[in-house]
Amino acid sequence: MTLAPTADELLACCASTAWAREVADRGPYPDLPALEAVASDVWWSLPAADWLEALAAHPRIGDRPPVGSQERAEQAAAATAPTDVLERIAVGNRAYEERFGMTYIVRAAGRTAEQLLVLLDARLRNHPDTELGVAAAQQWEITQLRLRKRYGTMGA
Repeated sequence: MTLAPTADELLACCASTAWAREVADRGPYPDLPALEAVASDVWWSLPAADWLEALAAHPRIGDRPPVGSQERAEQAAAATAPTDVLERIAVGNRAYEERFGMTYIVRAAGRTAEQLLVLLDARLRNHPDTELGVAAAQQWEITQLRLRKRYGTMGA
């Protein structure tokens, strides 16, 4: 069984319309590794504007995404974090947005709120050009996890 994701399906994995359209147009794929390889190649070939489109679709770390959303599940550690950690993340989010002009994006799945805060503090010291690359890499990690969740059992 081949994988033939549509652009609309792929937008649930990454909110870059150019990425979703290009990955869909290059399908179908014989398996998940083939889909991931093309998805990665397309992601890293996009201009910054397309990365920023995807990054803008994310809720802030520490905010309460809608119940049942994939973001809610991915940020589950923040739901039980101590209040002081959430407050420090909120302050860091604002500082990040002021410094870089975008939402702080990090692969939250598998990380504690404290780890997310440490990463945020470290990334605030990045040069803006460096930080865009770091944010794009985090978006790719998120996208890859979502692709695996959505398509990993198909064709098996």
